[in-house]
Amino acid sequence: MKREHVRPDLTIYNSLLACIAEEGLPLEARAVMDDMIAMGILPDRQSYHHVLHATTSYHDHFQASRWSPLEATWETLEKMADQGIPPNEQTYALIIKRITATEGIELALQFMHEMAKRGFTPDLTATQDVIKLAAHLNFPRLAIDITQNFEAHSVRRIDGETWMSCLVSSAESLYADGVQKCWEKAIHDMNLTPDEGTCIAVLHTCARHGLPDLATDVIRVLRSIGVDWQEYHFAPLLEAFSRVGKLKEAFGTLHLLRSNGIVPLPETTQPITDILKRDLDAVDGVWKILDELRDEGHTIDAAAVNTIIEASVALGDLQRAVGAYKAIREYTSKPDVETFNHLLQGCINAEHRELGDKLLLDLKQANVRPNALTYERTILLCLTQPTYEDAFFYLEEMKAQKIVPPLRVYEAIVRTCVAAGDSRYALALAELEQCGYSLSKDLQRHVATNRSS
Repeated sequence: MKREHVRPDLTIYNSLLACIAEEGLPLEARAVMDDMIAMGILPDRQSYHHVLHATTSYHDHFQASRWSPLEATWETLEKMADQGIPPNEQTYALIIKRITATEGIELALQFMHEMAKRGFTPDLTATQDVIKLAAHLNFPRLAIDITQNFEAHSVRRIDGETWMSCLVSSAESLYADGVQKCWEKAIHDMNLTPDEGTCIAVLHTCARHGLPDLATDVIRVLRSIGVDWQEYHFAPLLEAFSRVGKLKEAFGTLHLLRSNGIVPLPETTQPITDILKRDLDAVDGVWKILDELRDEGHTIDAAAVNTIIEASVALGDLQRAVGAYKAIREYTSKPDVETFNHLLQGCINAEHRELGDKLLLDLKQANVRPNALTYERTILLCLTQPTYEDAFFYLEEMKAQKIVPPLRVYEAIVRTCVAAGDSRYALALAELEQCGYSLSKDLQRHVATNRSS
């Protein structure tokens, strides 16, 4: 055009700036602006918007450092002010979009507040960018407050992706109120489908704050999206029931696990056990719940009775624990290895070797395979007696089963042998080192002190 002596007008320049802005070329945009001014054409508001857009698009396309400077944006605003062009809604939207690209949440909020003072309605896209940024930075309460405030003063609605980001942020922060609000909005009102990771995060929040109804709904959604139920899906549900004192529903969850081919782990029932450990009245009250479930046709899982046994042992009532063990078969259930492990811990606490031997015999007759914890507690029980030769027998049997004895087993053997003047502590120390363990400083001092004495 210039070669043909055709003078470009404002429309031509703005069209050129629009193309440059779309490609994210801020340096070229500023060069065009300089050329405009050199040609005696003053940029208008749209021209400056294209320059702002070019800076924002540059960061979108090339993913520049999130802490890159904002000087170019401020320079553009200063030029607008020098020319007497006040910012409007679109100006603020472009500024906020640029700021959110650098994760400057405080500055973005400042400009949103400035918009409100000037009587401007926030742009939907810019508002959603700020909400997503707040959620990404683990400020779920802030993100939800902005979302609700926007929808309260606008006919436009925040999109599902933004609501889902608020849900994920709330769940990861264990923000119960936010999770409940966002789940209702995103899943029920907007009919969105969360992924399994989001569901698990929500379940963790339910477990922490005792939200069994929400946890139950999450379990339903998991099935609806084709996820196979696993133990780690039901463990938070059981904990949620336990936190609000719904023990019957918690024990019923164990039946649900078994009916779906899922084996509960010892950790699964820990929330129930923690409640029962508070006092013996709580332990005794469980039998009524189990009877009700049995009468309703539920299978009483061994894990349910194990909670009674573990709590009784923790409360120092070995007799009550043994009574619960004997009652297992009344509920058409069979003891498992965890049943015997809990009882062996009670025997250790009471130094009751005779009962421990009887339990080991029952274990063999029930064809229950001992695990590492079984051997560990059997060895520790033997070490509570004046004659502890069997501890070495079970140690060898443990190794014959290809089970590496834990450090605490060797430490207990060393302490017992040193205290009894038994030179076999040296063999235990040698094996300890062969297993790759390091002797604690406390045990080193104990060995050195007793050897010198």
